Amino acid sequence: SCLQLGLERFHGVCILGFNSAEWFIADIGAILAGGFAVGIYTTNSPEACHYVAENCSANVLVVENHKQLQKILEIQHKLPHLKAIIQYGEELKEKRPNLYSWSEFMDLGKDVPDTQLREIIESQKPNQCCTLIYTSGTTGQPKGVMLSHDNLTWTAAAAGRFIMLTDAKEKQELVVSYLPLSHIAAQMSDIWSAMTFGVQVFFAQPDALKGTLVDTLREVRPTAFLGVPRVWEKMEEKMKSIGAKSSALRRKVASWAKGVGLQTNLKRMNGYSEVPVNFRLARHLVYKKVRKAIGLDRCAKCYTGAAPITRETLEFFLSLNIPVFELYGMSESSGPHTISLPHAFKLTSCGKEVTGCRTLIHKPDGDGNGEICFSGRHIFMGYLNMEEKTKEAIDEDGWLHSGDLGKHDKDGFLYITGRIKELIITAGGENVPPVPIEDAVKDAVPILSNAMLVGDKAKFLAMLLTLKCKVDVETGEPGDDLTPEAIEYCQKLGSKATKVSEIISSKDKAIYAAIQKGISAVNEGAVSNAQKVQKWVLLEKDFSLFGGELGPTMKLKRSVVAQKYKDQIAQFYADVDTPT
Repeated sequence: SCLQLGLERFHGVCILGFNSAEWFIADIGAILAGGFAVGIYTTNSPEACHYVAENCSANVLVVENHKQLQKILEIQHKLPHLKAIIQYGEELKEKRPNLYSWSEFMDLGKDVPDTQLREIIESQKPNQCCTLIYTSGTTGQPKGVMLSHDNLTWTAAAAGRFIMLTDAKEKQELVVSYLPLSHIAAQMSDIWSAMTFGVQVFFAQPDALKGTLVDTLREVRPTAFLGVPRVWEKMEEKMKSIGAKSSALRRKVASWAKGVGLQTNLKRMNGYSEVPVNFRLARHLVYKKVRKAIGLDRCAKCYTGAAPITRETLEFFLSLNIPVFELYGMSESSGPHTISLPHAFKLTSCGKEVTGCRTLIHKPDGDGNGEICFSGRHIFMGYLNMEEKTKEAIDEDGWLHSGDLGKHDKDGFLYITGRIKELIITAGGENVPPVPIEDAVKDAVPILSNAMLVGDKAKFLAMLLTLKCKVDVETGEPGDDLTPEAIEYCQKLGSKATKVSEIISSKDKAIYAAIQKGISAVNEGAVSNAQKVQKWVLLEKDFSLFGGELGPTMKLKRSVVAQKYKDQIAQFYADVDTPT
């Protein structure tokens, strides 16, 4: 059908919609027809859609529904290469030239002889580009990561073998597809690895991340599951709030089981293999029931990736005997580079290199920290039409520079210690990695949702803070009402607040004192005076995808936040004197 529409060699087929069978079919069809498969985030604005479609000279656009179609119709006049639009998720509301329903689209290919398709498939080579992944650059326009047939097929097989996915001929693996397919993580796990090992794929509801994911998990009971940190954090919050409502006896049993679970699993991590009697009892009383409740009773492979996850969340699941394994990589490495495994797993480490992948720590300091660089068959071809940017990413020796700082421990486990670009370099020349300080503050003050450290080129560090609030399920916009857990926390401190605005407008004494106390405690453990948080401010709205402060995988977009709240940041440094 793509050929019938006049798809030209190396031109894009853009897909804009939630995960579905049609998404997979359009993606693979585009590749076999000699085009590029190109996912676009459903959250993109019309302008952002235009940038991608124009950048890859798209001939065909596949959209899910009327809402996404509207974005394309708005920019259609600026897309000279565009030949057709297909809508798959719902019936067309209007007839337009070159606009097709999915069934009309599928019928188009009936007259194209198989020989024509065969010829095009035969002419393709393993080292040619077949997929573009647009990386949401935290600065500047997105870059089209060119992945070859070999990048995808080699990585899918190598990563799948490494985590010991079973071939369907022996045992059927099941996964739930819900993370955005325009992102490399979901594409590698849901399409390419699944195809390589014959994994059965189930599609979640489009509102999966707003709360229905657990229902789908309970229905499917997957054998492998990949979540971004925000997914695991949401599960943790939900489980804690349910736990808080149960009877005193139940809470006591759960608390005992979690203690046993954490101790046993930490020992296991360090090589002890015996299973104590109390652990077996706890498994029977608690762990099995918890796993069943969240649909992970058959899931031997629980993974997290795409952004940093806190130790607190990892320990929470470990205490319930659900080890969550971290993996690490980037779009430019076709997804994974290092992966943790049940028998090779250390808390807060991203694991070891997938077989066939190599790591170089570039210019390490005294502690062995340096820039993490990758090489292997998973390394991308380059950025589409961006030769300079490609040269910045891949050096003369073929090493891909990740922009992440990290180190290996004595056993060869990789740890990410920060981002080169997000390092704060104070006026005094002190290099401060913000994430550990932000995590420590959020840990110390449970009412906080997000924290962002500032202080680049400044005399001291300060912090922007947001509170845990309810989010509009439809739009994803954070509201003013505090979450039940946050309200409970306020009550414990003797505050009657139920809204973010109430706390800020009255500078609620109890809450402000609790935040200051938490920050002071974190400062006690600071490496140096320069790494202490001297000032902070509460913002009226939590960070969100809706507000632009978070990227599609819920990664903090520091430059956006710095721009959006520049007045508040300037206020920190308005007084000449450095606070003591």
